[in-house]
Amino acid sequence: MKKKISGAEKFDQFYEEYWKERWEPLKKALLKDRVKVYRKNKWSLYKAISDEVIEGCYQNEQIKVGLKNIKNFYFLDVASVIAARNLPVKEGMKVLDMCAAPGGKSLVLAEKMNGQGELVLNELSRTRRDRLKRVIDEYIPEEHKSFIDVRKYDGNNYGIHLKDEFDAVLLDAPCSGEEHLLHSPSELDKWNVKRTKRLSQNQYSLLCSALLTVKSGGHILYSTCSISPLENDEVIRKLLTKKEGAVEIQPIEQTYDMGESTEFGHMFLPDRCEAGPIYMCLMKKK
Repeated sequence: MKKKISGAEKFDQFYEEYWKERWEPLKKALLKDRVKVYRKNKWSLYKAISDEVIEGCYQNEQIKVGLKNIKNFYFLDVASVIAARNLPVKEGMKVLDMCAAPGGKSLVLAEKMNGQGELVLNELSRTRRDRLKRVIDEYIPEEHKSFIDVRKYDGNNYGIHLKDEFDAVLLDAPCSGEEHLLHSPSELDKWNVKRTKRLSQNQYSLLCSALLTVKSGGHILYSTCSISPLENDEVIRKLLTKKEGAVEIQPIEQTYDMGESTEFGHMFLPDRCEAGPIYMCLMKKK
């Protein structure tokens, strides 16, 4: 009788086929606890005293409530900060964060917009949306909350009902999240390649919606925390093939000398820069 291959074995086979000799050190790095950063809240009056990892991000824990009754620091992966900073947004724009929870990237966008314009934070899941609302309450001053609109739609609906609506869109798409899978043996044992294929189809659908809802000349930043090629460059390749001439790939300019270039974007992987995994690709709609 042929031995049944476990989900963990299928997982290893799939990722080793793509990453080859890099897979084992990458897997080891994904399993290792890594130092995240405390990103200072722009609106907090608290003065940070430790050395910066990158601009506005620190390694020391300083999360006391500040003088404006808002939290001083938000704890997240430094690559997530870099991803959000690469979406060109400014005061007065209308911006969509299509899959916004838990809210770390949303805070970066809110600060770049300086409370002016309209920032739509969309999250379909009620549980995750409630968490997103708590983050907004804890980090955004009352006088700046009016420019934020939290919505609960399927991201695919934006491209159907709100065409050419936004100046910029952040699509941090639901993904495989292999780092979390590796820390959950029971979930890992259920893994098969259909999972990443199914997610890539959903990601492509959301990206098409983002393309329809952003204005001509506007930008889309697509990102995931996946290391599956099907969910990263291959999603972009599919868009470029099926929507030929619709977008131009833009350079990722703020890398802080971290991460590595891919065919269409940029990636942060923990075996080489102790950040991520985060993939990002910046596009401009023609």
